[in-house]
Amino acid sequence: MGSYRILFKPTIEKDFQNIAPSLVLRVMKRIEFLANNPFPPQSTKLSSAEKLYRIRVSDYRIVYEVDVKGRQVIIHYVRRRSNVYRRIP
Repeated sequence: MGSYRILFKPTIEKDFQNIAPSLVLRVMKRIEFLANNPFPPQSTKLSSAEKLYRIRVSDYRIVYEVDVKGRQVIIHYVRRRSNVYRRIP
Protein backbone atom coordinates (compact mmCIF):
# COMPACT_ATOMS: atom_id res chain seq x y z
CA MET A 1 0.00 0.00 0.00
CA GLY A 2 2.99 2.29 0.38
CA SER A 3 4.19 4.52 3.13
CA TYR A 4 2.16 7.33 4.70
CA ARG A 5 3.62 10.23 6.65
CA ILE A 6 2.61 10.40 10.32
CA LEU A 7 1.62 13.81 11.72
CA PHE A 8 0.69 14.55 15.33
CA LYS A 9 -1.70 17.20 16.60
CA PRO A 10 -0.15 19.42 19.32
CA THR A 11 -2.37 17.86 22.02
CA ILE A 12 -0.66 14.48 21.63
CA GLU A 13 2.28 15.55 23.80
CA LYS A 14 -0.10 16.12 26.71
CA ASP A 15 -1.87 12.82 26.00
CA PHE A 16 1.44 10.93 26.23
CA GLN A 17 2.22 12.51 29.62
CA ASN A 18 -0.88 10.78 31.02
CA ILE A 19 0.13 7.31 29.79
CA ALA A 20 2.46 4.91 31.58
CA PRO A 21 5.92 4.86 29.93
CA SER A 22 5.71 1.13 29.24
CA LEU A 23 2.48 1.65 27.33
CA VAL A 24 3.82 4.62 25.35
CA LEU A 25 6.17 2.24 23.49
CA ARG A 26 3.25 -0.01 22.51
CA VAL A 27 1.24 2.98 21.33
CA MET A 28 4.15 4.31 19.25
CA LYS A 29 4.68 0.90 17.61
CA ARG A 30 1.01 0.79 16.65
CA ILE A 31 1.24 4.31 15.21
CA GLU A 32 4.31 3.28 13.19
CA PHE A 33 2.31 0.39 11.70
CA LEU A 34 -0.29 2.90 10.52
CA ALA A 35 2.34 4.41 8.22
CA ASN A 36 2.37 1.18 6.20
CA ASN A 37 -1.32 0.33 6.49
CA PRO A 38 -3.63 3.13 7.73
CA PHE A 39 -6.66 0.82 7.52
CA PRO A 40 -5.66 -2.33 9.43
CA PRO A 41 -8.37 -4.90 10.23
CA GLN A 42 -8.36 -3.73 13.87
CA SER A 43 -9.31 -0.15 12.98
CA THR A 44 -12.86 1.08 13.23
CA LYS A 45 -14.42 4.10 11.55
CA LEU A 46 -16.05 6.39 14.10
CA SER A 47 -19.72 6.92 13.38
CA SER A 48 -19.74 10.33 15.08
CA ALA A 49 -17.09 11.81 12.76
CA GLU A 50 -16.81 11.66 9.00
CA LYS A 51 -13.07 11.11 8.60
CA LEU A 52 -11.90 9.66 11.93
CA TYR A 53 -10.82 6.12 12.75
CA ARG A 54 -9.75 4.50 15.97
CA ILE A 55 -7.51 1.64 16.93
CA ARG A 56 -7.24 0.04 20.36
CA VAL A 57 -4.12 -0.39 22.49
CA SER A 58 -5.03 -1.85 25.88
CA ASP A 59 -7.46 0.62 27.57
CA TYR A 60 -6.38 3.42 25.26
CA ARG A 61 -7.65 4.48 21.86
CA ILE A 62 -5.67 6.11 19.08
CA VAL A 63 -8.00 8.39 17.13
CA TYR A 64 -6.65 9.34 13.73
CA GLU A 65 -7.55 10.73 10.33
CA VAL A 66 -6.29 9.45 6.98
CA ASP A 67 -5.60 11.83 4.11
CA VAL A 68 -5.32 9.42 1.19
CA LYS A 69 -4.50 12.07 -1.42
CA GLY A 70 -1.82 13.68 0.73
CA ARG A 71 -0.65 10.24 1.98
CA GLN A 72 -0.78 11.35 5.61
CA VAL A 73 -2.05 9.86 8.85
CA ILE A 74 -2.93 12.57 11.37
CA ILE A 75 -3.03 11.42 14.99
CA HIS A 76 -5.66 13.44 16.89
CA TYR A 77 -5.88 11.78 20.32
CA VAL A 78 -4.38 8.99 22.39
CA ARG A 79 -6.61 8.70 25.43
CA ARG A 80 -8.35 6.24 27.71
CA ARG A 81 -11.47 4.66 26.34
CA SER A 82 -13.60 6.39 28.97
CA ASN A 83 -12.44 9.88 27.90
CA VAL A 84 -11.59 9.76 24.22
CA TYR A 85 -15.07 10.01 22.72
CA ARG A 86 -16.28 12.99 24.75
CA ARG A 87 -14.79 15.78 22.65
CA ILE A 88 -15.03 14.33 19.18
CA PRO A 89 -17.23 16.52 16.98
